[in-house]
Amino acid sequence: QVQLVESGGGLVQPGGSLRLSCAASGSIFSSLTMGWYRQPPGKQRELVATITTGFTTDYADSVKGRFTISRDNANNTVFLHMNSLKPEDTAVYYCNARRTVLMGITNIPVVYWGQGTQVTVSS
Repeated sequence: QVQLVESGGGLVQPGGSLRLSCAASGSIFSSLTMGWYRQPPGKQRELVATITTGFTTDYADSVKGRFTISRDNANNTVFLHMNSLKPEDTAVYYCNARRTVLMGITNIPVVYWGQGTQVTVSS
C-alpha cells in the first residue's frame, strides 16, 4: 500500500508561482509512475503531468512551458513547479501513483491517490 500526501497549495496572484509536493510512503517509490491531476470547480478531473520511473515527463497542452514535474527518489517525493499561473489553473490538485502487479500471468494496474490540495489563482 502506498499513501500520498500533498502539500504546497494556496492562494496566489495571476502570474505567480507555487510548488506542490507529494510525499509517498513505503519503499517502492522508485518503481512508481507519478503524476499530478487537477479538478477545476464544476469540471472533471484532468491530467496535468506525469513522470515515469525513467524520468520521462509528459504534460497537458494547457500547462506546457509553465509547469515542471520532477521527482526525488531518495526522499520519495514528487514535485510540481507551477509558474505563470492563470485563473484557469484554479483547481484541487491531486497526486497520483501507478504501478503494475503481476498476478499469475496478468499485469494488474494499481493506482493510488492523494487527498488533494487546493490551488487558487486570483487577484
